[in-house]
Amino acid sequence: MKGALVTGAGLRIGRTLALALAADGYFVFVHHNQAKDGARETVAAIRAAGGHAKAVRADLSSAGQAESLIRRCKAPGVGLVCLVNNASLFKLDRAPTATAAAFDLHMAVNLRAPLLLSQALARQLPEGETGMIVNLLDQKLFNLNPDFLTYTLSKIGLQGLTTLLAQSFAPRLRVAGIAPGLTLRSGSQTDARFTEQHTANPLGVGVTPDDLVRALRFILATPSFTGDTLIVDSGEHLTGRPRDIAFDGKKKKLK
Repeated sequence: MKGALVTGAGLRIGRTLALALAADGYFVFVHHNQAKDGARETVAAIRAAGGHAKAVRADLSSAGQAESLIRRCKAPGVGLVCLVNNASLFKLDRAPTATAAAFDLHMAVNLRAPLLLSQALARQLPEGETGMIVNLLDQKLFNLNPDFLTYTLSKIGLQGLTTLLAQSFAPRLRVAGIAPGLTLRSGSQTDARFTEQHTANPLGVGVTPDDLVRALRFILATPSFTGDTLIVDSGEHLTGRPRDIAFDGKKKKLK
């Protein structure tokens, strides 16, 4: 049986991707750090639907725990062939106030951990199998603004890593990215504010977790796709926003 590891799969987008992979026949390793209850709920939902899953914990800010995570994704008769680097730290800072600590933490979780996990997957890939790594990026990379500075820098690095790993690991591993636009409500965002911002894009249609599932399934089902990124954002990256959408929810027409 083919196995897939989804980091940050206890909640939100990670849970949706994990449920989809399980529905497609993968044994899913549900990674979590603090969201222990959420991971249990994800595993329970997969098993209730007739799938197979196991929760695995690791603090991805620790190089040692990230390096050992792949080794702990084991189950009888399961060969790990798929890694979805979904877990991500997302904290607000800007150039005048960004700290070394924030920089190091964002880089550790959002960039170093995906590298270490990818290396570990390549080392243990079952003989004769073609593996797949999918990195969750952000449409911000194609529409840069100065908000969330260290987060954005870490995702710029992850986009570059996606290309470099695709070059380095071919033909045994394919590596691709998905860059979502605003998908789920977060933080103190009200329902009304989320609805306004969610549709503030050229199509006037908000991105849903199911859109990201469709993107993931396309990548996994297309043997010739590697080293590139699918932007799934209803055209948000085309708007040229000077600020992050969290601070600018007004619709803008393309000129």
